[in-house]
Amino acid sequence: MTKIKHFRDKCIGCAYCVEIAPEFWKMNMEDGRCDLVGSARNRSWFELEIFQDEVERNRKVAAICPGKCIRIETK
Repeated sequence: MTKIKHFRDKCIGCAYCVEIAPEFWKMNMEDGRCDLVGSARNRSWFELEIFQDEVERNRKVAAICPGKCIRIETK
């Protein structure tokens, strides 16, 4: 099982995630931060379980994020 964790309060709104994986990420025009589409709030982050074929693209998103607010965790 692989999950994306998005620590939204650390997001700087660069939207690199939206450019790389728009089916997972969306710019929130109200506050200028990105949202993880379909995610659920879990404590201080948002979380979404993803399929194996979606992992690599989201690892790229996490690596390029200048706010370092995206993590990919596999259990």
